[in-house]
Amino acid sequence: MDSIYQLCFSILFLVISYRIFKKLTIRLPPGPCPRPIVGNFYDIKLHKFECFNRWVQHYGPIFSVWFGSSLNVVISNSELAREVFKENDQQLADRCRSRSIAKFSKSGKGLLWADYEPHYVKVKNICVVELFSPKRLEALRPIREDEVTAMVESIFKDCTNPVNRSKSLVVRKYLEAATFNNITRLVFGKRFEGVDGVMSEQGLEIKATLANRLELIESESKAVWEHIRWLRWLFPLDSKAFAKHVARRDALTLQIMKEHSLAHQKSGETVKQSFIDALVTLQEKYDLSDDTITSILWEMVIMGMDTIATSVEWAMAELIKDSRLQKKAQIEMDQVIGSDRIITEWDFSNLPYLRCIAKEALRLHPPTPFLLPHRASSQVKLGGYDIPKDSNVHVNISAIARDPAVWKNPLEFRPERFMEEDVDMKGHDYRLLPFGAGRRVCPGAQYGLNLVTSMLGHLLHHYNWTPADGLMPEDIDMEDSMELVAQMRTPLQAIVAPRLPDHLYKRVAVDL
Repeated sequence: MDSIYQLCFSILFLVISYRIFKKLTIRLPPGPCPRPIVGNFYDIKLHKFECFNRWVQHYGPIFSVWFGSSLNVVISNSELAREVFKENDQQLADRCRSRSIAKFSKSGKGLLWADYEPHYVKVKNICVVELFSPKRLEALRPIREDEVTAMVESIFKDCTNPVNRSKSLVVRKYLEAATFNNITRLVFGKRFEGVDGVMSEQGLEIKATLANRLELIESESKAVWEHIRWLRWLFPLDSKAFAKHVARRDALTLQIMKEHSLAHQKSGETVKQSFIDALVTLQEKYDLSDDTITSILWEMVIMGMDTIATSVEWAMAELIKDSRLQKKAQIEMDQVIGSDRIITEWDFSNLPYLRCIAKEALRLHPPTPFLLPHRASSQVKLGGYDIPKDSNVHVNISAIARDPAVWKNPLEFRPERFMEEDVDMKGHDYRLLPFGAGRRVCPGAQYGLNLVTSMLGHLLHHYNWTPADGLMPEDIDMEDSMELVAQMRTPLQAIVAPRLPDHLYKRVAVDL
C-alpha cells in the first residue's frame, strides 16, 4: 500500500515539477500581472478593446493578457502582423470558439469559426470559386445598384418632404436599410422589404434572430467562468435558449430553401445567382451537409450586415467635417459622369479619388478594429516571444493602420495618400488589413469594397452634405462605440440637399 502512495506522490511531483519548469523556461510577451484563477478579467475597467489600446501604450506592440485560464496575445504593428500571417500562418489559422459560438456555428460547420482542417479548406474554396467569383460578382451587380438607388430614392423623399425641409436626417437609418436589403438578397435571393417600406414577416424574423443571437453572446461573454475551463461545468449554458434560437434560425432557412426549390420546379430552370441557390445546387458536388449550408448563409449575413454600413457612415462623417474633400470627390464625378446619368460600378476605374476615399475610410476607421482571434495549433514565436499552443492571438488592425512609424500623419483623414502610394488592402500589405490576410483572409473582400464604394459614390454624386443644424463640422462626435463592430458612438446626422435633376432619384429596380 505504501508503495502505491509513493508511486502516486512521485507522479504528482513530476507533473507539478514539469509544469513549473515549463513556466520558468517559456518567455511570454510582457503584460499586466494576472490574478490567480481569474487572470486579468477584472482589470477590464471599461471595454476590452479600450483596455487593449491602453496596454499597447504601456507594454509595446506585443503583450499578453490572461482571461481566466486563456492566454491572449495582442499584436499591434505591421512587422508582427507579417509574422502572424506569413511566417506562422498555418500554425495560427485555427479559431477559438466560446461555448455560445460553438452552439451557433454547430462546432465550426461553416467557414468563419471552423478550424484550419480539410473542412475549412473545402468551404473556403467554395466561397472563392463559386460564391465570390468575378463572374458571380458581376452577375449580382444589378442587385447592388438596385438597392443603392433605392437608398438614394428614400433619402430624396425624406429630404424634399416639406415637413423635413432644412431638417437633418439620421444617415445610419438609410445605410443600414440598404445594407440589409443588399446582403439578404445576396444570401437568400429575395427582398424582404416591400416598395412601401414595410418589412415582411420573414424579414422581421431575420432581424429578430440576429438580435437574439447578440443578446445570448453578450450574456455569456460577461461571465468570468466562461474563461475558466475547469469551472464551466458548474455554470452550464441555458441549453433551452440556445436550442430554441438554433431551431428558429434553421426553420427560417429551410422555409426559404423550400420556396426556392418550388420556384425552380415551376420554372424548370436552375437559377444559381443567390448564395442559397448556389449552395443547394452544389450540395451534392461538394458533399455539403444542411448544417454547413445554414452556417455559411448566416455567417455571410452577420459579417456583412453592420460592417458595410459602419464603413460608409465613417467616410461620410469625415467628408462632412471637411467640405473640401467632399467637393473634390464631386468635381471628379461631375467630370466623369456628368449630371445626366447616375454612377455605376463600371465607372469606378475612372474615379480614382472616390476609390481612395473608400480605402482611407477603411484605414482610419476599420469597422472591426480587431480581427477575430486566431488560435495557435502549436507553439510558435512572435517578436522573439514564445506563444504556447492554444493561445489566442488578436491582431489590432486599427493600431497598425494608425502607426506613425509606417503612416505619415496617421490620424488625418487624407485620401490623397493612396494616390501617392497604391497600398494593397486585401492581405498582401501588412500595413492595411481591413479584410485580414493569409489563410483567414475574407473571401468577400471585393464584394464589400464594391458596395462601400457604390454607396459613397451615389451619396456624393446625388447630394450635398452639411452638418446637422446648429452643429459646426469640428463638433461632430468622432468617437467610436468600442465594440466588436466600431460604429460611431453618436449616429451621424446631416442636412441633405439634392444636386441632380429629379428624374435621377428613382430606384432602378431589378429582379434576378
